[in-house]
Parts: sequence; structure tokens; C-alpha cells
Amino acid sequence: MIGIELWWLLALPVFFGLGWVAARIDLTHLLHESRALPRSYFKGLNFLLNKEPDKAIEAFLEAVKIDPGTIELHCALGSLFRRRGEADRAIRMHQNLVDREDLPNDQRLHALAELGQDYLKAGLLDRAEEIFLKLSDTDRKEEAQRALLEIYQQEKEWQKSIEMESRLPDTRQSLIAQFFCEMAANDILHSRWDAALLHLGEAVAHHRKCVRATLLAGELAWATGRPMEAIETWNRIEQQDPAYLSLVAEKLLMAYHQVGRSTEGVQLLRGYMERHPSLDLLEATFRAEFDYGDAESAYRLVRDELKRNPTLLGLEKLIEAQARVASPERRPDLELIKTLLHNHTRRVARYCCNQCGFKAKQFHWRCPACGGWETYPPKRSEEFDITL
Repeated sequence: MIGIELWWLLALPVFFGLGWVAARIDLTHLLHESRALPRSYFKGLNFLLNKEPDKAIEAFLEAVKIDPGTIELHCALGSLFRRRGEADRAIRMHQNLVDREDLPNDQRLHALAELGQDYLKAGLLDRAEEIFLKLSDTDRKEEAQRALLEIYQQEKEWQKSIEMESRLPDTRQSLIAQFFCEMAANDILHSRWDAALLHLGEAVAHHRKCVRATLLAGELAWATGRPMEAIETWNRIEQQDPAYLSLVAEKLLMAYHQVGRSTEGVQLLRGYMERHPSLDLLEATFRAEFDYGDAESAYRLVRDELKRNPTLLGLEKLIEAQARVASPERRPDLELIKTLLHNHTRRVARYCCNQCGFKAKQFHWRCPACGGWETYPPKRSEEFDITL
């Protein structure tokens, strides 16, 4: 035991000395590197800290002329400006790097990719596309392909989007199906029935459970005078994903009305409401009861649903139904309550993106804010906003 304690007493000063030497070496190296940096680099940092980005850029550009080793820093600063929404400053910094003739090839490609992202952020899609097409045959191939995919989606070039998504190593078949659905929707809008049918077939081939393809197939049947086929097609959505039934509720009712079976259509919506309740489905069924049934049945419908799932929108519908069946003396008071509720509930229900939280009055297959596909649940959520 005495020998071990003596060994530790002798070794401790040695370890301390080695640590002191290592720290001195690191400190000396750091001081040497800081002296090697050009003064313009520190001037740029000073301008940046004092919120003078224009002067900071000038100083950093001067620094890169003196010391090419700071190129990575400049790319990072350019990316910072881009994230802050200052795309013009980012473009200026990255363009300066790209224009340098003595820049190593890997750093030039990096600067060029950053410049492409600057153009993409600024909405200069043609310039961004030109850059990423050049990069698609380099070591930055995958990065360029993903950027080109984003560009083609923004330009609604769906065929190019399909081709680009197919080249990626993690190809998403469900996303390709959405691109085919976009083309089919445009075909239906312009009465190109054969093309729409072809594109919907491609969508299902890539993603057999694509709800949107089923929805559009029903719209195609409806538009070409086949209401019963449209009804059969839309009814398949309950097996695929019943949450999307609210998107076709009113269309289903119109199709049933066209074939003279309105009562059957109302009963179908009632069944959907019992099995898959939602605000949109409640509103569609409530209106159907008024149009093809009577006010008393509409009142019972919304009352029972309000007990099961209390919401402000349900309460508004209950007041509306009560006003329809109330005596002439009570009706003005109920109409007043309904109006006050409506002034609030018109801002209550929103579709909300699961990816970025962006809220919208209408359902979107692609989020207008973050660009995510199928990130909107087809059910509205009540987000009570008290601000006017």
C-alpha cells in the first residue's frame, strides 16, 4: 500500500506538467491562428455584431481576398443571411465566391449550391434551376435533384417532378401518386377525360391506397354523367380512410339527389356521422336534413351530436335548428344568439398542418406554407381566437 501511494505522489506532478504543456501548445496554436487572420475578418465580425450587415459583407469579402482559407466562413454567413430572409445579401456573397478563378473545385461546387439556394429562396426559379442542372452531374447530384424537385413543384411541372422524384434514392411512391393526381385534377378541370383517367390509373399504380385518386375518380364519373358510379367510387373512401368522407359528403348528396334518391343519401350521411363524426360531416348532414328532411330531425341530429362531441360550431347549428322550429315570439332572440355565435365561430374551425402548424380555412393536399404533402388532416380543429 505504501508503494502505491508513493507512486501516485511521484506521478501527480508529471501528469500536471504534461497537462500544462498541452494547454500551452493549444493556446500558442490558437494565438498563432488568430494573428494569421486578416484584420478585415475582425472588422467584419464587429460590423455584424453592430447590426451593420452591408459593411460586414464588404469586410468579409476583403478578408477572403487576403486569406482564401476563410471561404467556409463566408458560405456559412451567406446561408445565415438567406435564413434571415436577406436573399440579396446572400446572393452577393456567394456570387463573389463563385466568380473567383483560384477557388478549388469542391469549394466552388459548394458555393454554387449555396447560390442556387439563394435564388430559390428569392423566387428566382429559372436561375436556381440553371445552377442545379449544372450540379446534377457532380458530387452534389442528390442535393441538386432535391432542389430541382422543389423548383418543379413550385412551377407545377408535375411530369418533371415525377421524373426527379423517381431518381432519388428514397423515392416516395405516395408522392408520385400525388403528382399524377395533380395532373388528373387539371385534366378534369379542362374536360380532358381520357387523360384524367390515364393519370388516375398511374396514381393508383404507384399508391394503391391513394384516397385522392379515389376522390378524383368519383369526380370524373360525376363530370361525365355517371352519378351512380360516382356514388360507388366515393363510398370506397370509408374503407380507405374514413376521415376523408367529409370532403365528399356534399358531392355524395348531390349525386343521390340527381338519381332521385335524396332520402337514401341523407341516411348514408347519418350513418357516416355516427361512425366517423367530424365538423364538416356534421355541417353537411345538418344541411341535408334541412333540404331533404325537416327542421325537427335536423334539431335532433345536432343535439345528439353536441352531447357526444361538444363544440362551438355544433352549438351554433343547434341554435339555428331551434330558431327554425321556435315560436315567432322566441325566434328573434334565438337569431340574435346565433348571429353572436357565428361572429366567433367563423374564425374557429381551421385545418391545421401537422408539419408546420399553418392554419387554413380550406383543406389543402399540399401545405401552402411548408410545402408538405398530405400534412393536413381532413378534420378541422376548433382554435378559438379572441382577437378581432
